[in-house]
Amino acid sequence: MAVTAIVGANWGDEGKGKMTDVLAAQSSYVVRYQGGSNAGHTIINDYGKFALHILPSGVFNPNVMNIIGPGVALDIDVLSEELQALSSRGVPLPQLMISDRAQIVLPIHKLFDQLEEERLGQNSFGSTRRGIAPFYADKYMKLGIQASDLLDPTRLCERIERLLETKNVLLEHFYGQPPIEADEWIPQLRKQAEFLAPYIGDTTALLQKAYMNGQNILLEGQLGALRDPDHGVYPFTTSSSTLAGFASVGAGLPPYAITEVIAVTKAYSSCVGAGPFVSELDGAEAEALRQRGGDAGEYGVTTGRPRRVGWFDAVATRYGCRLQGATAVVLTNLDVLGYLDEIPLCIGYEMEDGITDQFPITSRLASAKPVFKQLPGWKCDLSGIKHYDELPAEARQYVEFIESEIGVVIATVSVGPRRDQVITR
Repeated sequence: MAVTAIVGANWGDEGKGKMTDVLAAQSSYVVRYQGGSNAGHTIINDYGKFALHILPSGVFNPNVMNIIGPGVALDIDVLSEELQALSSRGVPLPQLMISDRAQIVLPIHKLFDQLEEERLGQNSFGSTRRGIAPFYADKYMKLGIQASDLLDPTRLCERIERLLETKNVLLEHFYGQPPIEADEWIPQLRKQAEFLAPYIGDTTALLQKAYMNGQNILLEGQLGALRDPDHGVYPFTTSSSTLAGFASVGAGLPPYAITEVIAVTKAYSSCVGAGPFVSELDGAEAEALRQRGGDAGEYGVTTGRPRRVGWFDAVATRYGCRLQGATAVVLTNLDVLGYLDEIPLCIGYEMEDGITDQFPITSRLASAKPVFKQLPGWKCDLSGIKHYDELPAEARQYVEFIESEIGVVIATVSVGPRRDQVITR
């Protein structure tokens, strides 16, 4: 494996957590390198069903060192809650190290996220209100608080006071809220520092050494290519890069270290949040797919909101795989489609100037209409199948047609939410 990135080819919710959990058994390190608690990875294994938002998905393997890298938006409260949840359900305390350069999501980030979404009303971006956009705004304005700052009381006070200078002006004069005093935060942050101190370290040096020693490192991405702020459906994106190209930056490894990029995509489409979604379904047809999807229906891991669902979009997925530089694809949730006589796939977009198989800019997506191809369904349960050649001919045809459309080999097919429901081709 060497260094492998697991990333999303679509809008997120593709099944990256499950595949990270599966491949962690072959890894020495599993690294979260971007994003925060605004999206979750659902994992089902021998310990039960779990939803992770900040912890790497290698925490169920005691031999894995789990790393939260410098590119992550670290929500300490969520981290603490997840560690407690694992312990309460019998999961051994995982090996965990947090980069001393990782920055902290503060209460004001969540407050600003909420206030801005409320101000925007119907024009909101569908934020999870976990503070992610305000966090990254402060990071790039050089106002952020690094994990190491929590261990230096004098520096921490100075950083908080500088942050609040501009925030309080906005709170009072733009949002009509009372100002915040630095002293209100310091006791809470000191408690968080005590909790965090045993985990903080130089993760970059650790991973660089592991790479030089040839140890297997798994880099776990959050969300998918279409939520990338540079290449996705901007402005309906997240605030950190979701691409494998950023994995080396967010983890602290050289760019040439990543030799495999595994892009994960569902056998149909789904997303949480606002923005264009060309193959989206509505009404009874959408509800039929939503109820059967995922492991218990298509609902957001973080928000609980019903996911928007649609048929597989080859245009968007091809684009996502190319952005990610995918060397292989995992196709998840194939079993979900077993109720259909025929299965539509979106193979093109009808635009004002004709039909295209290229993914356009956001402003043109709004008017795009899907062009579908119908493939025969298999009308049976796939969840117990262990080998690819045991799949019905129609299911294999579906997989191989998608493979031809996206131009990347589908190396793995998932036919259920559990670890053992994975077929290697």
